[in-house]
Amino acid sequence: MIKFNELKIGDYVIAEYEGQRWQGEVTHLNGDEKQVCVETDVQEFYFDPNDLYPIPITHEALLDLNFTSEDLADGAVKYKKGSFRMMIPHKNDFSAMELWYREDRRHHPDVHSIHQLQNHYHDMTKIHLTDEVLV
Repeated sequence: MIKFNELKIGDYVIAEYEGQRWQGEVTHLNGDEKQVCVETDVQEFYFDPNDLYPIPITHEALLDLNFTSEDLADGAVKYKKGSFRMMIPHKNDFSAMELWYREDRRHHPDVHSIHQLQNHYHDMTKIHLTDEVLV
């Protein structure tokens, strides 16, 4: 379950309906009824926040968002997309991280899922994080 107030249009989530799950993108938020419209590869549909689940941050999920990774000599891993950087202390250990964009540095933000990363990325860069390649 994801809290309604955590979601923004453009966030990537997992939506469940009748036991089946699909990854999709939030396209509309209905604040009056607390419903979230998610577009999946099947269709666009409104879901209750109780039927939405976060996508965990993993190496593969970051590559799907077109981040590049760099293994550092001390065992840390740096992920890069444009001027945005994310560093984790050890390979596949996303429990603690640092985010930075220009002079904005965030040490150990409460980020455990892709939609939370997207929201921090937007706060820092003023651009929504998508799977598009930055040139």
